[in-house]
Amino acid sequence: MDMAVNRRVGARIGVLVPFTNTNLEPDMALLCPKGASIHTARLGGYDVDAVPDAEQMGGLGASSLDEPLRLLGGVRPDLVLYGCTSATLAHGDAFDRDLSAAIQRATGAKSVTAAGALVQAIRHFGARQVAFASPYVSALNDLGIAFLGQNGIETVSRADVSEDLGNYGQGAMALDEIIALAKRADSPQAELLVLSCTDLRAVEVVAVLEETLGKPVVTSNQAMAWATLETLGLPHNGVPCGRLMRGSD
Repeated sequence: MDMAVNRRVGARIGVLVPFTNTNLEPDMALLCPKGASIHTARLGGYDVDAVPDAEQMGGLGASSLDEPLRLLGGVRPDLVLYGCTSATLAHGDAFDRDLSAAIQRATGAKSVTAAGALVQAIRHFGARQVAFASPYVSALNDLGIAFLGQNGIETVSRADVSEDLGNYGQGAMALDEIIALAKRADSPQAELLVLSCTDLRAVEVVAVLEETLGKPVVTSNQAMAWATLETLGLPHNGVPCGRLMRGSD
């Protein structure tokens, strides 16, 4: 049998997932490009019972990737996604770029980080002033906004959650709560709305928010899926997910 015909998919996408995250994998399955498959490895490096603040997420970002990359490398991925936005937001832009390069060296695959994909997507729209929201603690939002600033993107409005959410609390936010948070973050000056966090169910509300706010909405998981399409030259699978994904049709 022709091996090209026998191969099930044309591209393999590896995803590094924080071990308490319950929404990144469903989102990637939903947005998986045509002709690709998703393969995940889980990450530790933080306390499941602690609030995921800057210290906890900084610890995750600095934790060793040797073992998860060794295991993920077993599927010979074409691209590896680093699926935690806050872990590199906590360290800054240079750290994020260095981490992506380290993943590429370790696996021989292309690499996209969640934080880097947000920046790439914002630049795709040419936006310089954005609104920012996430389920993070306020101090971690400060670091996220500083990260965007390091990339020439000004945050002109923001919204914080009303209480410090635990690891499972972030992933459990209801869709109406996410919509309300996004609306509080928006302002007339913002050209685009950013919803950061790979465990936030924001992919499911992109379309309604764009219709309501009249501007593009970029989320961590949507941006990673889009960056995967751009990097590997793959077609969009047709699932509606806002203006960003429509640009990949």
